[in-house]
Amino acid sequence: MPNLCILYRPLIFLSLLLSPAGAAQAAHIIGGEVTYECLGWTGGDPNSGTRAYQFYMNIYRDCQGGGAAFDSAPGAAFNATATVFRASDDEPLMIINLGSPTINFVDPEVGNPCIIVPSNVCVQQGVYTFPILDLPVLDESYYITYQRCCRNNTITNIIDPGGSGATYSIELTAAAQAVCNNSPTYNFFPPPVICASEPLNFDHSATDEDGDQLVYEFCAPFLGGGLNFDFPFEEDGLAPNPESRPPYEPVDFLSPFYTPTKPLGVTTDIAIDVNSGLITGTPLDLGQFVVGVCVSEFRNGELLSVVRRDFQFNVTTCDPVVRADIAEDNAVGADLYISQCANRNVFIINESFDQAFIDEYRWEFDLGGGRDTVLSTWNALLDFPEYGTFPGRLLLNPGSECGDTANIIVELFPEINADFSSSYDTCVAGPVQFTPEIEAGAAVVNYAWDFGNGDGSSNEAPNYKFAEAGTKLVRLRAIDENGCRDSTIKAIDYFPVPALILVSPNTFEGCAPASIFFDNLSEPVNTSYTTFWDFGDGGTSNDISPTHVFTKEGVFDVQLEITSPIGCVTDTIFPALIRVEPAPVANFTFSPDRPDNFNPEVVFTDLSTGVDQWFWQLEGPVTSTLQHPTHVFRDTGRQEVRLVATHPLGCQDTAVQVVDIRPQTTFFLPNAFTPNDDGLNDVYKGKGFLRGYSGFELLIWNRWGEVVFSSTDPQEGWDGKFSNSGQPAPQGSYLARLTYTGPRGEPVRIQSTVTLIR
Repeated sequence: MPNLCILYRPLIFLSLLLSPAGAAQAAHIIGGEVTYECLGWTGGDPNSGTRAYQFYMNIYRDCQGGGAAFDSAPGAAFNATATVFRASDDEPLMIINLGSPTINFVDPEVGNPCIIVPSNVCVQQGVYTFPILDLPVLDESYYITYQRCCRNNTITNIIDPGGSGATYSIELTAAAQAVCNNSPTYNFFPPPVICASEPLNFDHSATDEDGDQLVYEFCAPFLGGGLNFDFPFEEDGLAPNPESRPPYEPVDFLSPFYTPTKPLGVTTDIAIDVNSGLITGTPLDLGQFVVGVCVSEFRNGELLSVVRRDFQFNVTTCDPVVRADIAEDNAVGADLYISQCANRNVFIINESFDQAFIDEYRWEFDLGGGRDTVLSTWNALLDFPEYGTFPGRLLLNPGSECGDTANIIVELFPEINADFSSSYDTCVAGPVQFTPEIEAGAAVVNYAWDFGNGDGSSNEAPNYKFAEAGTKLVRLRAIDENGCRDSTIKAIDYFPVPALILVSPNTFEGCAPASIFFDNLSEPVNTSYTTFWDFGDGGTSNDISPTHVFTKEGVFDVQLEITSPIGCVTDTIFPALIRVEPAPVANFTFSPDRPDNFNPEVVFTDLSTGVDQWFWQLEGPVTSTLQHPTHVFRDTGRQEVRLVATHPLGCQDTAVQVVDIRPQTTFFLPNAFTPNDDGLNDVYKGKGFLRGYSGFELLIWNRWGEVVFSSTDPQEGWDGKFSNSGQPAPQGSYLARLTYTGPRGEPVRIQSTVTLIR
């Protein structure tokens, strides 16, 4: 479908914002070139030895991104200058002040009348006309040069584009001076925007009024100027004045991916014809690319001039403005296919775009037998006389450059009707045989069975065994070789009895009472089946998978009978499936039966029956697996001791007893002391173990009933003086009585006769 109408998507890379502040005075240049015209001898006098020249310079700028204006234009930051050099001199021959340029807008739609360019694309041409220069004819070259910073910061194929300025220069060779040569001038400026993956054909030719031979090639643009904002007129400044002398350095391409001769990428086939200047190829990569083109001028094999131009190709994705399209079923090459089964009335939906650019639309169809149909409606409703294949097309704006055509093929096929049957042995849980019964006008090439449970098959006549009983919704989808399809759903009642009865557990040994869950693993079985269990101990159940408690000891046979909803019966006896033994009994004693903190060692004696393993929890983390363990308790108090006794079949029983480790206290009162300050037995004081006591009181009386000493501190003794501070008590007998409360609140009273000896 050839298409000449192209819509460019927004070119976000055309924005030229730079930083730091002031960069907007630099970023604007997107191309340019210098040419000249020889006006003859100065004053028309060959004896003058000088020729008059008119030089022209075209500079191209982005007028959308907020970059600098053309130099010397109203409001521009700098005046435009050009510098003339002689090849043999280091210093400039002259500096030319250029006036305001003539500004023209470059039409981005040139070459394609259907291009629609977004509003953010703007390119201006500034045409500078130099003052007429009278230059002596020399045996060496003149160079006329203009330099300016900078290029767009968004350029793809060169290094540091925002800091790379441009040099536009032309060499006036000695050979060109001798013959009063006129340089070639390019005929067209390249389109600012080109389409990725679309063929490019751009005439980049030049015209030479002298009829000299022109040779074209891609070449490297030159660098010039820089980002020196503080000194803008230096060689590395924004607008060098004077410009630097040749030779000039080429821009740095991002090699190896981009080169001067492959500016759009080494994998892109863009080329320029050496003789015609025609640029052809298909751009692939999106981006903004600097391109240099040189046209060399020869006369009689001698090089007269080289006009070097650089410009930017902005490659973006393009959408067609006018495109013929329909809601098709398939596309093969340029043909759009509509396939329909069982109906010769065809409604074709027109999905062409953009309707705003479509002025005329026409449908043309060949119905066979010399019968043609032409419609001028937006959508097409067609009544075909028979089944078959019919070619046609949709034409948009026929005869216009902004037109397009869609080739359409309508395929009409007879219908297909899907059906099937099924069979299985109702009393055996085997597979179901499915047999397709299909009416079709062509061979069936695809069968898709859906058994309603996530499983399926692509076999023509599958056998399938359902894991569970029930009413199954089975679907068959069939497709014939024409792509016609049909489907049907049927309900299949699947209620066979299991081919094999399986239960879990398949054996059991345990102790009474034994609670056992019988898991019925037979397939297929569900709640629509009748089940009967006989557990052999007199118990029965009708549950599918019951739980039964065996309370008696013995060996029991288990029987299961299953009846399907349609009356088929199967049963099985599992002999000696269950073995139940007496339950273990845990019991123990301990000795002594009244241990205390002075006698904390306790011996435990196992009295359990029917066990062969013991696990004792004695005190805190202390455990034992001995049958008769001995333990020394570390603390007083009531300790819960637990014995878990295990039967050889794993059954367990637990016995728990409380062992009381009684806290005990002791205290001794002496019967005499000698307070004579000899350091021996000078103080009357008791001794003992009083852990956990309270309410301690010691009283001592003389023979007249007078209290001579009292204390509530077990560590304080009597020194033989009245209240340990008065006069010494006389030698003789005294009565001492001690009272306190034991650890568990029991009262303790000790009384003794004390003899004081001096």
